[in-house]
Amino acid sequence: MDKEQNQKSQKKQVSPHDEEQIDQPLDKENNDGKEDISEPSPEDKIKEFEDKLARTFAEMENQRRRFEKEKEDAFEYGGFAFAKEALSLIDNFERSKSILESDEKLRGTDALKKTLEHFDIIHKDLISIFKKNDIKQIDSLNKKLDPNFHQAMMEIEDDTKEPGTIIQEIQKGFTIKDRLLRPSLVGVAKKTQEKSTKTQEIEENSKTK
Repeated sequence: MDKEQNQKSQKKQVSPHDEEQIDQPLDKENNDGKEDISEPSPEDKIKEFEDKLARTFAEMENQRRRFEKEKEDAFEYGGFAFAKEALSLIDNFERSKSILESDEKLRGTDALKKTLEHFDIIHKDLISIFKKNDIKQIDSLNKKLDPNFHQAMMEIEDDTKEPGTIIQEIQKGFTIKDRLLRPSLVGVAKKTQEKSTKTQEIEENSKTK
């Protein structure tokens, strides 16, 4: 009897509201507040794949162009460093010639004359070899200063020339194909400076005394 009474009392303690809560599925409570995420359509997937494929092809084309440009530059200008170093031969020949010509003991002798003739022949051969390899001298004298080819080292007063005109060539410049190998070092003309105001005042004061 006692067992039956206990079972009846436990059943009475469970209210109808509690039974409804027990019967409710747990999945429904867990799903509350969550958005339904739909998968992309086949058309969207195809479009995304086409975009990725197009970007891949574009990157491959850019890499191909960069490779072709680097290969072309290596072929065209591979000897740039060597050519620049070879210019020292021209410089040394010109310095040696200048030293011999200014030597008082050798001036006017047949030995000097023959030596200079050989120097000129070798110099012309070097210039000819340079030209065959598209290495050319930059024309500077009596030209307007061009920062792309010339580097001004000094200004020289000369009223017979337009300011900025190159009137002295200190070191010859060269180009290789369409690139600058080294600039010409030059001196450019400038107008004769007028007397300063202070100097004029001194001269005027000396005249009045």
